[in-house]
Amino acid sequence: MLDSVETLLAEHAQLEASLADPTVIGDPDRLRAINRRYSELTPVVTAQRELDEASGDLQAARELAAEDAAFAAEVPELEAAVSDLEARILRLLIPRDPDDDLDVILEIKAGEGGEESALFAGDLLRMYLRHAEKRGWKTRLLDSTESDLGGYKDVRVAVSAKGSVEPGSAPWARLKYEGGVHRVQRVPVTESQGRIHTSAAGVWVMPDVEDTTEVVLDPNDLKIDVYRSSGPGGQSVNTTDSAVRITHLPTGTVVSCQNEKSQLQNKESAMRVLRARLHQMAMDEAAAEAKEARASQVRTVDRSERIRTYNYPENRISDHRTGYKANRLDAVLDGDLDAVVDSAVHADEEARLAALAGDEA
Repeated sequence: MLDSVETLLAEHAQLEASLADPTVIGDPDRLRAINRRYSELTPVVTAQRELDEASGDLQAARELAAEDAAFAAEVPELEAAVSDLEARILRLLIPRDPDDDLDVILEIKAGEGGEESALFAGDLLRMYLRHAEKRGWKTRLLDSTESDLGGYKDVRVAVSAKGSVEPGSAPWARLKYEGGVHRVQRVPVTESQGRIHTSAAGVWVMPDVEDTTEVVLDPNDLKIDVYRSSGPGGQSVNTTDSAVRITHLPTGTVVSCQNEKSQLQNKESAMRVLRARLHQMAMDEAAAEAKEARASQVRTVDRSERIRTYNYPENRISDHRTGYKANRLDAVLDGDLDAVVDSAVHADEEARLAALAGDEA
C-alpha cells in the first residue's frame, strides 16, 4: 500500500505543477483532464497527510506515556485514528470505475404482468425522479410509451448532476447498481378479488456519453426513419412525421424517440440514447474478455437477474444481491434510495478490496 500511495503522491505533485504551466492553461481539453485527475488524487493526498500527522502524534505519545499519564491516555484514541485513516486510504486506493463521473440514461421497461407491470414501471420512474430531486440532479424525459391505465410500457430519462460533484456522487456512480429486474408483490388495481400478484419491470442504466468522445458514430452506419408519433392504444398524437427511429447497422441496435414535437429534438434524443447503448455494449464486451464479471457491478450483471423485491403488503424492500432488507418501502418509493444504494456500493467496495488484496498477495 505504501508504494501505491507514494506513486500517487508523486503524480499529484506533478499534476499540481502542470496546472501552473501556461501551455496547459492554454489547452482546455488537457487542462480539463489534468484537473479531473488532480481532483481524484486530492482525497488520497489529504488522507495521507492526516495519517502522517496522526502517526507522528501517536509515536510521540507512546514515547512520553511513561513520564506523563496524560500522554498515555491519548494513545488509544490516536491508535484508533491511525487505524481509521489507514482504512480510508485503502478504500481510496480501490481502482475507480472510469465512468463514475458521468451522468446516466435510465431505461425502464414493463415485463410480464400486463398493465400491472406497466403501472409498476411508472412507480419506478417516479421513485427515480424523486430520488434525483432529493440529490439535486436534473432529469429530462427522453422518450416513453404509455399504457392504457397510465403506466409505462417503456420510458427513458436522462439524469445529470448540476455542476461538479464529489467523487462517488455522480449519477453513474450511484445509479449503476439499479440495473436488473425489479419484482413487485401487491394487489393490482385490476384485481377484483384482492389477491396478491407478482410482476416485474426491467431497469437498464447506461453512462451518458453525449459530451464525451467515447463513441464516434459514422453517419453511413445509421439508418434513420421518421414517422408519426402515437399515444396509448395506438392513437395518433401528432399530425407530422416528428418521431424518429435510428438503426445502427453494424450492431442492429434500434432506438426510437417520439416525445418531442420537433423531429430534430427527437433525433438528438435518439442519438444520445444510441451512444449510451453502444458505449455500454463496448464495456460489457471488454469486461467479458477480461473475465472480470462481478455481480455487484451493473455493467457485468445479467440483466435478467432479479435484483430487488418490493413487497407492498409488508411495506418491505429486499435487495437480493446485498442482503439489504427494510420495512420502509413507502419511503424508498418516495425517492429515499440512499440506504439501498449504499448497501450496493459497500458490497462492490468489499469485492474490489478482496480483488486488490488478492493481486498484492
